[in-house]
Amino acid sequence: MLAYAIRRLLATIPVMVIVAIIVFSLLYLTPGDPAAVLAGEQATADDIARLRLALGLDDPFLVRFGHWVAGVLRGDLGTSVFSNRPVLDLIVQRLEPTVALTAASLFIAVLIAVPLGVVAAWQSGRIIDRLAMGFAVLGFSMPVFVLSYLLIMLLSVEWNVLPVQGYVPIAYGFWPWATHLLLPALSLGIVNAALIARITRASMLEILGQDYIRTARAKGLSAPAILIRHALKNAAVPIITVIGISFALLISGVVVTETVFNIPGMGRLVVDAILRRDYPVIQGIILIFSMAYVLINLLVDLSYGLFDPRIRY
Repeated sequence: MLAYAIRRLLATIPVMVIVAIIVFSLLYLTPGDPAAVLAGEQATADDIARLRLALGLDDPFLVRFGHWVAGVLRGDLGTSVFSNRPVLDLIVQRLEPTVALTAASLFIAVLIAVPLGVVAAWQSGRIIDRLAMGFAVLGFSMPVFVLSYLLIMLLSVEWNVLPVQGYVPIAYGFWPWATHLLLPALSLGIVNAALIARITRASMLEILGQDYIRTARAKGLSAPAILIRHALKNAAVPIITVIGISFALLISGVVVTETVFNIPGMGRLVVDAILRRDYPVIQGIILIFSMAYVLINLLVDLSYGLFDPRIRY
């Protein structure tokens, strides 16, 4: 397994190189001038030209790309055009809210989806199955910002049980941190739970039709023992796979959710950077997100052997 993990890590190098080239190229071709945004509406053409020269925006594409890659290899993601601060410092400053929101959303999604998919498969064709899959279709079809506003209206405005927006670091106490995080995590978790629930049901249905499950029923084993001990473990590989894939949905959902709930995370940072044409910040965040997604996929692949002894690397 160690050799496989090393090979996969080495294989991520060309992937990250391609991602870096695409990201830098798209931002290079994107309309808009960071110097004009930074200089302000009252700036003259000469002011903007001097600012472009100072920022190196007039350099050829290959020169700018070479400088950026050399910095990335040194652990330097560049300097923000707008705030004049290192991009890595800005990302580290905003990392806790995003990691907390992503982890809490994934936990809620799995907590809702896996039992829902298991019960739907066990009661296939019955009213419980139809209600569960109706929830899955509705959750997957509803944009996360629509669900966010609905939950705000219900839990914050009508019932006044959770804060409307904002984020409190965990250093200020677990309860304030949890109450501010629960509503956005619930919004994002329900949307991702829909996909996981559908895959869980489909995978469980296939396993429940196997001969050894019928044998377990004939031996008089209880439903929880059959579902958890025999069926769910053998159906875990597709479920783990879709949980890893849903991480990509969480990344895109975090950007919207942090904006709706005014959470100062990386999603808000990338939105502000796009509005300000702060290209170094955008490039750094996309590179970090891409690297995280590649590593999550690697962890998912390595976890297969824990659930299916037949898988060896």
